[in-house]
Amino acid sequence: MTDSIRHTGRWTLEERFASPWHYLPVEVPPGTGALRVELDYDRGDGAVLDLGCFGPGGFRGWSGGARESFVIARDAATPGYLPGELEAGTWQVVIGVHRVPPDGVGYRLTAQTARAAASLRPALEETLAPLAPPAPADRPPRRVLPAQPGMRWLAGDLHSHTVHSDGKLTVPELAVLAATRGLDFLAVTDHNTISHHAELAAASRRYGIILLPGQEVTTDGGHAGALGDVGWIDFRQEPDAWLDATEAAGGLLSVNHPFAGPVSWTRPMRRRPPLIEAWHWSWLDLRWTTPLSWWLAWDPAAIPVGGSDWHRPGSDAPPGHPTTWVECEGDQPGDVLDGLRAGRVAISAERDGPVLFRRDDALVAVDADGLTLAGPQGPCARVRGDCATLPGSPGPHRLLDPAGATLALCG
Repeated sequence: MTDSIRHTGRWTLEERFASPWHYLPVEVPPGTGALRVELDYDRGDGAVLDLGCFGPGGFRGWSGGARESFVIARDAATPGYLPGELEAGTWQVVIGVHRVPPDGVGYRLTAQTARAAASLRPALEETLAPLAPPAPADRPPRRVLPAQPGMRWLAGDLHSHTVHSDGKLTVPELAVLAATRGLDFLAVTDHNTISHHAELAAASRRYGIILLPGQEVTTDGGHAGALGDVGWIDFRQEPDAWLDATEAAGGLLSVNHPFAGPVSWTRPMRRRPPLIEAWHWSWLDLRWTTPLSWWLAWDPAAIPVGGSDWHRPGSDAPPGHPTTWVECEGDQPGDVLDGLRAGRVAISAERDGPVLFRRDDALVAVDADGLTLAGPQGPCARVRGDCATLPGSPGPHRLLDPAGATLALCG
């Protein structure tokens, strides 16, 4: 047996001006085994509404505009949402009033509660992931770069998405894709949720790749990558609170794609996060120096990282394009975070392309014979040999091809 609750109305521009998030109450009686919510709205004139949920105990999920419905049960939930006991009391369905046309947007929301989760199971099974794929039979050999004693350079990507937000692949499918592309680690950073975290350890073991927990804190004024097992970061707060919460939990915060059209970073902050996604797939013309300009204007001390922002085939660059290299002491997520925190980082356009990194007061260029080294003042040296050591002044340095395109970058 199920009980239904309905909300109907119209969101206006004035309500969007007051707050980007609004809440519709749903009473969950004692003994409830499952909750299903479905949102329908008028999509004309570019209207976009986001969807999420909070229980009496706090955050229970977010799917943004990627889904129109969700189910939460004790033992399973729609990707993006957290399974578990359904506390009795008032739950809040969050509506993100993302895009509202001048005449407003009409909506209809239906919530169903059921004592027996089986009665809502068909709706839940429609959203659950298929069986995990087998481990890849063949994968590229690990690329070995010259490292300090007791360390090794790991190739990875710090920005990717799965079905837990608006991505196409499941966590296991994404792990297989990253492994077959020769990556050693991948941060899974779904939008405004951490429901994917529960799957990372098993997928990491199964596919032999380090899966770093993450969350892309996503708002109209900018996106930030919270890296590490830091718990859920409340996107409704100000960015300084994101930074405080991430640091308090031992993680690292990155300003993501700060110069990316309508999703560029415009949020003020009192303090600067330690990382900046200086190389995002949207750096389409590698001859332009826009990323360097933004990075130096924002915070020259920020550690540059890269991210493919993978969602689905054909929409973004594949994982590892660009590749972020981190010199690590081990092969656990914490080792990757430690290397990032220490600034032992380099970025290359491809995993198998030229790499440039710092070693003490010098620069080391690998597989870059004939390329040009450029520093803060412009081109400064020609690289000779497959592993060359060159003088390294402070500031960002790049490896350039004959056309002036950047092939590798380090801080």
